[in-house]
Amino acid sequence: MRGRALMLGTTVILALRSIRRHLLRSFLTILGIVIGVGAVVTMVTLGKATTAAVQTQIAALGTNILQVRPGQGFGRGGGGPPPPPLTDDYLEPIRRQINGVTAVAPQVQRSVTAIYSGANWTTTVNGTTDAYFKVQPWPLTAGRTFEPAEEQAGKAVCILGNTVVKNLFARTDPVGKRLRVNDISCTVIGTLSTKGQAGFGGDQDDTVLMPLKTVQRRLTGDDKIAAILVGVDQAYDTTQVQASLTSLLRQLRHLEAGKDDDFNIFDTKQISDTLTGTTTLLTRIVAAVAAISLVVGGIGIMNIMLVSVTERTREIGIRLAIGAVANEVLLQFLVEAVALSCLGGLIGLVIAQIAIISIAPLMQVPFIFDVRINLIAFAISAVIGVVFGYFPARRAAALNPIDALRHE
Repeated sequence: MRGRALMLGTTVILALRSIRRHLLRSFLTILGIVIGVGAVVTMVTLGKATTAAVQTQIAALGTNILQVRPGQGFGRGGGGPPPPPLTDDYLEPIRRQINGVTAVAPQVQRSVTAIYSGANWTTTVNGTTDAYFKVQPWPLTAGRTFEPAEEQAGKAVCILGNTVVKNLFARTDPVGKRLRVNDISCTVIGTLSTKGQAGFGGDQDDTVLMPLKTVQRRLTGDDKIAAILVGVDQAYDTTQVQASLTSLLRQLRHLEAGKDDDFNIFDTKQISDTLTGTTTLLTRIVAAVAAISLVVGGIGIMNIMLVSVTERTREIGIRLAIGAVANEVLLQFLVEAVALSCLGGLIGLVIAQIAIISIAPLMQVPFIFDVRINLIAFAISAVIGVVFGYFPARRAAALNPIDALRHE
């Protein structure tokens, strides 16, 4: 056992010396492995980071939430008459008649100009109720939420998102101040914590929350509701709740059997699963394309090792003539091929980490160090050294000592 370990150590030293004698050639040989490992690790890691960012953004929109909107999509579609709008009359039946519903929040949005102390900011007013904070928990950094009396009377009170606070109240506490929203003078009763970007590029913090009736009476001028957010208990399957909600809405909207729905229901969990599946598939495709470089690198190693066998034919003949067995010669060249491949793998991993650290902030995704993919990539580089180095090593071991010594 000790003799084998000594022989292996000697073989590794000889392989490293051979690589050192031809540094430039060795580097060019492993360039394909370097590019392949670096590209695969970078693409897979950034793909996972993108998936994580998408999941975070979707989670910021709220988990286990069903969004009900009039029409068969975000637009009307076709040239027919517009579908009947959603109204307050839908809220109580949904809350009482469907199992698994935790809260129901109406939503009306309108683009407005917010003004405070000479500064103005174009933002979006979101008319809703206190149930909004139960459907998708959004902690406050200061102040309070709406009181029942304020909602019922349609009082001019508002809660500000962080973007509005930064642009209008950079140096003062907004709670208790009077803010003008278009022609409405409202009292700021609270400020929201930061949520960041929405899943489709919007800024969730660029919002002003006001009681639903206030927005309907003083901004929109009608009782229409743009959307209804339905919170679902974590213990319930959103698919079943969605089916029950569809059935109830068809009854409330007096739709006959066989007639298409004139409303749509979006499940945020389904959106998250779809986007995650898409980014994962794209990551795998890009990684597969990048992995071709590994094969190219393996072919490069085989080519150089064959050249090395030809150059060192006399050396091989001398070793065989003085007593070296064929397996020792095979091991020497195989170790040299594996050493080259592993060296390329290590350099590729270092380059990949540098690339990830540089690119992740530009893509606005988190930096992730995935130990598993790094180990797998390095192991594959070693396997490539074995696979593509075996044939040249076998060829060297099969040389006839007499013919090898006669080689010029």
